[in-house]
Amino acid sequence: MGSTFGGLEVAKRGLFAQQSALHTTGHNISNANTEGYTRQRVNFESSGPYPPASRNRPEIPGQVGSGVQIGAIERIRVGYLDDQYRGENNKAGYYEARAEELGRLEEIMNEPSEDGLSKTMDRFWNSLQDLAVNPEDSGARSVVRQRGQAVAETFNYLSNTLNDVQEDISAEIEVTSKEINSMARQINNLNQQIAEVEPHGLVPNDLYDERDNLIDNLSGHLNIDVSYEEPPSSADAMAMGKANITIRGENGSALEPNLVNGADNSTNELNVNTNGEGLATSVELGSEEMTVENFTSIGKLKGLMDSGGYLNNDGDAIGAYENMLRDLDKMATGFAEAFNEVHTSGESLNSIANDAEVPAFFEVAGEKNEEGVIEGLARRLDITDEIKADADHIAAADQPLSGDGGNASALANVQNEANEVFGEETSLDDYYESMIGAMAVETQEAQRMQGNTNTLKDSVQQQRQSVSAVSLDEEMTNMIKFQHAYNASARNITVVDEMLDRIINQMGVVGR
Repeated sequence: MGSTFGGLEVAKRGLFAQQSALHTTGHNISNANTEGYTRQRVNFESSGPYPPASRNRPEIPGQVGSGVQIGAIERIRVGYLDDQYRGENNKAGYYEARAEELGRLEEIMNEPSEDGLSKTMDRFWNSLQDLAVNPEDSGARSVVRQRGQAVAETFNYLSNTLNDVQEDISAEIEVTSKEINSMARQINNLNQQIAEVEPHGLVPNDLYDERDNLIDNLSGHLNIDVSYEEPPSSADAMAMGKANITIRGENGSALEPNLVNGADNSTNELNVNTNGEGLATSVELGSEEMTVENFTSIGKLKGLMDSGGYLNNDGDAIGAYENMLRDLDKMATGFAEAFNEVHTSGESLNSIANDAEVPAFFEVAGEKNEEGVIEGLARRLDITDEIKADADHIAAADQPLSGDGGNASALANVQNEANEVFGEETSLDDYYESMIGAMAVETQEAQRMQGNTNTLKDSVQQQRQSVSAVSLDEEMTNMIKFQHAYNASARNITVVDEMLDRIINQMGVVGR
């Protein structure tokens, strides 16, 4: 037979269990707007029945319940949705970085507009056509010189600005690397805190939330894989253990060593090496060094490197900004050489009057690469000192006649003539249009993919939130439910107290 005071124990257990549930509900409500918080749920389970199992009476099963106990305070979270979210967040991080940097590239090129290179060159061609009509007019010659200077300065501006932005991206890559290493250290610190708690049979839900939130943020920077160390045998069945963070490379292969190693509570720093021109040259992970091309882990970091530029395994520069700089140098080389060739074949007022040599119009200096391009020419393109000093050096004539404007017309036609630097049957205008068109398509594709990946990421996040987020309506309902159960347990104690009062104070007084 159970103890007379057994009812008090049952009611007490109910009181404490409902109190814990109310505390958990209050914790959920307090953190309803906390980033990364996962709602928690108290799992009730009945305590062992009476009589308990024993060696002397194993054939008698427990028949009388002994109350309730807290089995666990569980985080409501689905690991599959976490993996899905991190995968989509990784892609979103890559395309957001690409779309942002390519958008800046479009703003720099500024086409079509009144201030872009295309419009500046159009004004230059128009001034040459005006000169062809009035070859002896000093005003027309001065306009040609000024328009030519404007073209050179526009090339200079575009090239220098692209180089400056490249350096900005290089600095942002360094900042992103520091953020990655900072998050890795924080995850490692949380691993150590969790490892100190789990062996005691406790489940540190809030530490798990903080760690998962860091892993979510890290997934936007890198393509990562998360695994967990087996918790100690004394840990609760719901303990997660220490996290290992591995960076995924090409085809999902793991890059060694781990970014975070839970087994020995260590981290390996990730650093991106760059050259003096803002190009990424290699990636270091701990003691291992690899080329950027072999790194291949997408995310914000790779998006920045693909935009700003990096050196591939052959040592060639790859990237949106690097491609545009190379195209500008190619365009400047083809344009300046073709223009100078036509210019020096004509006659200027000085050559007609004084038999002076006709100088080149643009200053073209530097060695050509294998493609016949003078690297860096766009950055330093300028008109020659002779043209700056005297506009009469401009060769507007085909013949040694001051009123002849035939060569000025030929100079104006340079924009439409095929140029071997650009390829067969490709003119200066055609080449520039293809440059701007390719940039626009690349930017549009990055923005489209950014929209798609953000849509998928938001969809998965909504699914996660529907499972893990705090619903104030649901918590208020639970609060009322647990409050009533608490009140009922308190009332049960009152009833048992009245029973004991009857037995102790009111029995055995007959006849007194």
